[in-house]
Amino acid sequence: MKIISLFTGAGGLDLGFHKAGFETIWANEYDSTIWETFEHNFPHTHLDKRSIVNVPTSDVPECMGIIGGPPCQSWSEA
Repeated sequence: MKIISLFTGAGGLDLGFHKAGFETIWANEYDSTIWETFEHNFPHTHLDKRSIVNVPTSDVPECMGIIGGPPCQSWSEA
């Protein structure tokens, strides 16, 4: 099943879902300090790097489910 990931961070939730047989096809993370790690661990997942408030719903692909980790650690620290 294809899913999308919001507030994805380094992909901890994604990893669990991948191990359960899901495929993250699109992810969103605004914190630039995390991008390299996520892209290394999930090279086949499109990572949208915009703030979630700037992502129109038309840019989010069709999927069977949505996972996410709000509030993310970087937001919580701020």
